[in-house]
Amino acid sequence: MPHGFKLLIAAQFLSALADNALLVLTIAWVEGLAFSPWWVPLLKWVFIASYVVLAPWVGPLADRFPKPRLMAWMNQVKLLGALMMLFGVNPVAAYACVGLGAAAYAPAKYGLITELVPAPLLVRANAWIEVSVVGAALLGVILGGLLVSPWLLAAPGLASVQAWLPPLPAAVAPLAPPLLILMGVYVLAGLLNLGIPRSGRQYVQRSARPLALTRDFWQDNLKLWRDDLGGLSLAVTALFWGVGACLQFLVLHWAQAVLHLTLSQAAYLQGAIAVGVILGAASASRWVSLEEASSTVKLGVALGLMMPLVALCDSLWTAVPALVLAGAFGGWLVVPLNALLQHRGASLLTPGRSIAVQGFNENISVLLVLALYSLLLRWEIPAQTLMCGFGLVTAALMLLIQRWHRRSRLPQASPH
Repeated sequence: MPHGFKLLIAAQFLSALADNALLVLTIAWVEGLAFSPWWVPLLKWVFIASYVVLAPWVGPLADRFPKPRLMAWMNQVKLLGALMMLFGVNPVAAYACVGLGAAAYAPAKYGLITELVPAPLLVRANAWIEVSVVGAALLGVILGGLLVSPWLLAAPGLASVQAWLPPLPAAVAPLAPPLLILMGVYVLAGLLNLGIPRSGRQYVQRSARPLALTRDFWQDNLKLWRDDLGGLSLAVTALFWGVGACLQFLVLHWAQAVLHLTLSQAAYLQGAIAVGVILGAASASRWVSLEEASSTVKLGVALGLMMPLVALCDSLWTAVPALVLAGAFGGWLVVPLNALLQHRGASLLTPGRSIAVQGFNENISVLLVLALYSLLLRWEIPAQTLMCGFGLVTAALMLLIQRWHRRSRLPQASPH
């Protein structure tokens, strides 16, 4: 892999790590304010909403400016969101600001992959990037759990840091030192972004008028969905990320309700999924080529069926191996299909526009699943029932997508 790709991996890992650790800090803040439980998934909902609302603009934006520079700018927008939280701005509004930065960061990041890496190496490149993305998501939750753990918040060194800060709202004051740590991570990620060499690739610029951008984006959407391999990749990755976003909260909820862990302990448990994702992604990068990517859809069925098995676990000794296996299925599933989608998208559209379409569809799925999860929490559905239900529905939908793809590839009967 080229040197610039290695810097891209490091920068995006740190940025995503801080995003997800910041989510746990925000959850701790919401719980400290005694908000209702359904506010917790709402935090992720407003974060993801930025991807959907800004989708027509962020793709052309990523194609207009040098992508490394744009990524560095967006890290500063995330830094602003953390700063808003530090000074007591509403937690939902503060985390929504972080989402604005992430929404514009994603097309630049994924588009830069297709500019730096040749097509035969895209599956391998995506193995690295997805291990980085998913690993940062899960390890970020673990880092967040560490930062809000009572023994760390009570450490004498952190208390001395608070003494140097201006007066802060009482609810957020204990979280000030962890917030400063995460702000430093955003700064470091931005500096790494500036070290990535520019690819020099330029694209034809489209009209920047809102109506024209919206119309062009809709046409891009249709073009990618109507492509046989592009449509398959979009369907599977959208479902995968929707379920994955829900699992980030569902595993925390289930671990506290069934295994009787604290929030910080439940966050550490998600490291088992991260290990599985790394193993699955590494295996896919070695044994799955770009031409074979569509054959991995069946692993989505297996991933869905693993969720009821996890729900039935009643101890760490059984839960950890089950979570590792579920993560492995997910890593092996999403890496080849992401590579396929990037390849088809760059061929049919441009890197920035195709990633914007992908992000729009995946995050529409995330919003719908999180809205459903919030509703089910409000109805007080038990954690085990929730996990079993989500798993079985996921397996059924993956099976339907697989059959639809097979049917769409059958030769049409001759009219004669």
